[in-house]
Amino acid sequence: MKRIVSVSLGTSKRDYSYTLNILGENYHIERIGSNGSFNNAIRLIKELDGKIDAFGIGGIDLFLQTGSRKYILRDALKLKKAAKNTPLYDGSKYKYTFERNIIYKLMEDGVVDFKNKSILVTSALDRYGMTEALEKCGGKIIIGDMLFALNCNIPIYSLSTLNKMAMILLPIVSRLPFRMIYPTGGRQFENKNRFNNYYINAEIIAGDFHYIKRYMPMDLKNKIIITNTVTKEDIIQLKTRGVKLLVTTTPKLGERSFGTNVMEALIETIINNSKFVHKKISYEDVYRTVGLEPRIEHFIKL
Repeated sequence: MKRIVSVSLGTSKRDYSYTLNILGENYHIERIGSNGSFNNAIRLIKELDGKIDAFGIGGIDLFLQTGSRKYILRDALKLKKAAKNTPLYDGSKYKYTFERNIIYKLMEDGVVDFKNKSILVTSALDRYGMTEALEKCGGKIIIGDMLFALNCNIPIYSLSTLNKMAMILLPIVSRLPFRMIYPTGGRQFENKNRFNNYYINAEIIAGDFHYIKRYMPMDLKNKIIITNTVTKEDIIQLKTRGVKLLVTTTPKLGERSFGTNVMEALIETIINNSKFVHKKISYEDVYRTVGLEPRIEHFIKL
């Protein structure tokens, strides 16, 4: 059996495990939250290092990206350096490549028409590939990095503007304590009653679910949500608030979807399996082979 563990800076209340059988091989994936403690996360990585097949790290990116520029997060390096023998993935490759393609496919298949739609992206630096695809599909994007990460009421309306601002701000932001720019531990359950107007005016809300959840108002009637990790409880909340359509860029496994870091670690482990190691295959090849698909749920019948 292959074992993949996501060590998350998030709350342990969202821990979950699931076993898949893929081409005769069992892959056990699990998520373990450190409740916002870097020390606990580092300790767990060191304890499991060399004993499992792959790590995911959740609740943090190794770097933030604008186009070809990457800005390494200082706090994330502490986690990466703790894994000496086992490969560690943060989901960046999955987000930059596979999530981008999901947006194009949603448009091509007629699931979501992005053209001229008002789209709130909670953090484009976290999901640059997705944001780029949304913009190319004709969406009118509102980028929320300044709103949700830095708590400044400064919306950004294009990736070109974001890129210019990032060159100035990211060398500083990347050195800040991570808890200042992203909710970790129990803070993931907090709801901030700010920036509601951006949710209300958007037809589509896209991005990391912790950002979406932290600021979302009670009324999300007829909204489309495009995100990643949602639990059974999250689904209930979205239905109660009137969401029309939910798309998660990671598949539903059991009662929930996992984070992109888990799926990237799983796919890389499958690719490095002896059955595939001599073949040149992509993430899309793995998805087609093993039958994994993005989750698409219509809560309101069309």
